[in-house]
Amino acid sequence: MGNMMTYNPAMVKVALGTHAVSGYAEDSFIVIDQLDSGVTSKAGCDGEVVRSVDPNNRFTVKIVLLPSSAANNFLLKKYKQDKKDGTGHFPIMIKDITGEEKFVAATAWVTKIPSGNKGKEASNKEWTLETGQAEYDYTGGKA
Repeated sequence: MGNMMTYNPAMVKVALGTHAVSGYAEDSFIVIDQLDSGVTSKAGCDGEVVRSVDPNNRFTVKIVLLPSSAANNFLLKKYKQDKKDGTGHFPIMIKDITGEEKFVAATAWVTKIPSGNKGKEASNKEWTLETGQAEYDYTGGKA
């Protein structure tokens, strides 16, 4: 008998400083990408290979919210604060309670505000954040 895992998006929790995020958009509401190059390699003319490990462990985090989410106001306030005096940074934690996935950075900041889309229906707000050094642990789900 195979292992089975149940994923529940309601069990994905995001904390931006002391602000608990809610009001996520449908589909992909969190995207975490490495900024560093990880482990790269080069091969010489004779086939000898050297590897380079990038010690940088920074990420971009995209959070997609409904326009009604209170987190939009929090993130906009932090962005404006950062532009004004450089103090708009905050810690970030993303945790999937149903599995083992956890992302933590002591410092994150908003790099740009969402596009201003207007149409027949309300548009989601996609926020782009960057982090300082971070830890991203993914060991798969619980079976």
